[in-house]
Amino acid sequence: MPSQTLTTPVQSPESKIKEAFERGWAVIVWNDPVNLMSYVVFVFMKVLAFTKEKATHHMLQVHYTGKSCVAVETREKAELYYQQLQAHGLTVTLEPVEP
Repeated sequence: MPSQTLTTPVQSPESKIKEAFERGWAVIVWNDPVNLMSYVVFVFMKVLAFTKEKATHHMLQVHYTGKSCVAVETREKAELYYQQLQAHGLTVTLEPVEP
């Protein structure tokens, strides 16, 4: 009986590390009925170091369109932003950015 080989590629630790540090993860903040607009601006300024104008722009985008991409970063930094924004009560997701 001939042996079968696996066709699923095995990802090396080096390629996993490289993937984690490549740019390409979008941090998406979603609209919610709980947080005040002024609070969302405050959080964006505190966590993302946005100017008041930039924070207000993204807050209004969240308010009117339902979501805003507030950052595109490496996976590690995107996960840090995700945790910090979520800790402040915002609804956040991460999405890989297609090349």
